[in-house]
Amino acid sequence: MLKKILAVDDDSDILNIIKFILEDEGYQVTTLDNGMEVQRLIANDRPDLILLDVMLGGMDGREVCKSIKNDSNFSQIPVIMISASHNLQSVVKSPGAPDSFLAKPFDMYNLIDLVKLQISAA
Repeated sequence: MLKKILAVDDDSDILNIIKFILEDEGYQVTTLDNGMEVQRLIANDRPDLILLDVMLGGMDGREVCKSIKNDSNFSQIPVIMISASHNLQSVVKSPGAPDSFLAKPFDMYNLIDLVKLQISAA
């Protein structure tokens, strides 16, 4: 059975790149362009991993991550935070934090390796 990944970013180009790369690796990828729908979507179709941009239209990705990690139904889903900022290491150590982070622009091999690592650790 294919592992399911939810990618959330308000940049459609980034979403298309992520979808292409990860589907080529054998993952089933669902994309969202805003953070407002994340809770509803994961309740109906639980992903094995979430890729979440920090800066989302209408909602901060860090708040979306906190709501996932503070919900006992979803807290075990690995979350990788994606950002153009390169100083996210401190965010990873805070309560409700993502499991890992990836800085933009990212190398496709780094993305693949990080996804594999987080899914295998879950």
